[in-house]
Amino acid sequence: MKKIINGIRYDTEKAEKVAEYWNGLPNNNFGYEQEWLYITKNGNYFVHGEGGPLSSYSIRCGNSTSGGQNIIPITKNEIPRWLEDRELYEKVEELFPETIKDA
Repeated sequence: MKKIINGIRYDTEKAEKVAEYWNGLPNNNFGYEQEWLYITKNGNYFVHGEGGPLSSYSIRCGNSTSGGQNIIPITKNEIPRWLEDRELYEKVEELFPETIKDA
């Protein structure tokens, strides 16, 4: 998928996949959601996500919704929280160990 946002082209085929999240639902389920975190050769991060009609990637169609996909830029500072929210703790430790403190 490609998308230009504020003059910057994001392309899943040219970027490196860093992490992946799937909510465990089959792709024919209305709540299905899958996301991939990418980094571009210029160091910009973005999320490519897709999901069913009841996911955060739904598209409004008149009085109903359908599944959809989108690309969302994300800053390096937002990534640890994005990973934590998806319970990708090993990726937080691998990519951002400096953000972790012992209790």
